[in-house]
Formats: sequence, structure tokens, C-alpha cells
Amino acid sequence: MIDYKQLQALAAVLEEASFEKAAAKLHISQSAISQRLKQLEEHIGQALVIRTTPPQATESGQLLLKHYRQIKLLQSELNQALSNKQSSGFTQISIGLNADSLNTWFLDAVKDLLIEEKILVDLKLDDQDQTHHLLRSGQVIGCISASPQAMQGCNCIPLGVMPYRCLASPAYYQKHFKDGVTAQSLRSAPIAEFSNKDELQNRYLEKYFNLGPNDYPKHRIPATDSFFQMVIRGLACGMIPDQQSKELLKKGEVIDISPGHYLAVPLYWHVWSLKSDLYRKLTNALTLCATNTLDPFDKHTAQIDH
Repeated sequence: MIDYKQLQALAAVLEEASFEKAAAKLHISQSAISQRLKQLEEHIGQALVIRTTPPQATESGQLLLKHYRQIKLLQSELNQALSNKQSSGFTQISIGLNADSLNTWFLDAVKDLLIEEKILVDLKLDDQDQTHHLLRSGQVIGCISASPQAMQGCNCIPLGVMPYRCLASPAYYQKHFKDGVTAQSLRSAPIAEFSNKDELQNRYLEKYFNLGPNDYPKHRIPATDSFFQMVIRGLACGMIPDQQSKELLKKGEVIDISPGHYLAVPLYWHVWSLKSDLYRKLTNALTLCATNTLDPFDKHTAQIDH
């Protein structure tokens, strides 16, 4: 039988990324945190945390963190049911998602649910091709991902498609592509990427212009608004989803550098397959909003990019 307080200490250390902050969160001493974690590791017979800065979970530690969060959620739902939902406490859930979903439709999807169910969210941002590892390691209860492959113990629900096009300001286009957009002209045209995990521009340029990831100059801008400003101000061209570019295109602030060429990125909601009323409500809220915001899969069948 695993001691709940020891599990709580493990989760606090990993969530706060610090033994000191974990102790403050649980209102106990740092030595008590260390002692509980040591006792849990002795009980399990394995190291659960790598004592680096910040502390990192081992594979076993990740499994226990996932187990703890599942227990915590089910306890919260049970407490609310027993008290006829008169509890003044909040339920915290962690969700992994990509920055473009967060900046377009996600908050609209969950707004009412956060208020009605008294939910606090811990949002963990990563590329849509990378959020799966957050779910696998137990860091989140669900994630929005480009992968259609359901993980063991999880459900996978299709949400819709975000089409991405390579956009640039008219001034940038005239400066770099006055003789047309070709592989040669792209070799000297600065391109924006969101992070070192962002593969959209690499896929686009390889697919349509046979260019490798090191064949062109790059800016790296890990902030959505600043990314857009780099493109709008003529400092780079970049991959922007249709859900964010419609007004920019309408105003003539940006143009599609190669009309008809785009990447269709599918999005799926992956969530633990627990019999949880909260998970069901969250899934319904996400799928309903995604249906009204994202493109349907059948609109981009030939272009869907994995």
C-alpha cells in the first residue's frame, strides 16, 4: 500500500521543480519532504527522482505522478458528490497543448467549464508533435496532439484540422521574391520558426521546394505575438494557421507566398480513460468548440500532414 502523503510529496517536488517550493506548498519542512520521498523510494525499491536542478522524474517516478493525479481527481469528484457540490475548493488539472490552439480556440472551449466546475488549469505548452510525451510521463491528464495514435490507457478523439500557410508582408515578398518564389530565392530569405521543436517550415519547404532544414536562414521567436510581428514587419516569412491569418490577409498586411501550397495539421484530444464526469465534460467542451473553429478532416484529406 502506497502512502498518500509520500505520493503527495513526490508530486509537489516534480510540479514545483524544487524541494524548497514543494515544502512551502505542503506547509512542511524541506527535510520532511526529503524524508517522505526517501521512504517512498525505499518502499518502491527504485529511485523516483533524479536530484538535478530542477529535479527530474525517473520512469517509475513518472508512473507514480500519473497515478497520484488520477487519484487526486477522483477524490475531488467524490468529495463534491458527497457534499452535493457545496465545496469551496477548486480542482486543478494539467493539460498539454500547442501555442496556436491556446491563442485561437482553446480558451473559448473551456471558459464556461472552468467557471461552472471551479477548475484551475495548469497549461503546459509544447509543439503539437511533442505534447504526447507530457501525457505519457504523467505530467498532464490530457493533451492536444497531431498524433492519431491512442496511448495505452487513454482515449483519442479527433478535433479537426489547422491549415498552415507560409505568409509574408508585401515588402518582404518584393525584396526576396521579385523574380518568384523558388528554392534558390528561399535559400537567402529569412524564415521564422517558433522553437527548435517547430518542424512546420521544414516540412513545408521540403515538400514544395525540396529544401533541407539547414538550407535557409532562420529566426527563432518563441512567442506567438512576436512571431506574427516578425512576419508583419517584413523581417521574415512564417507558417501561420488560417484561424489566425484571415484578418491579416484581408487587410493586406500579409500575403501567401505560394498560393495553393499549405500544410494541414490534424489535431486530436488524448485523455486518460477514467470514468470521470469532469473528463467527459472537458472532452465535450473541446470537441464542440473545435467543430465550430477548426476545419473538418474531409476538407483536407489529401493534404493532412503527420
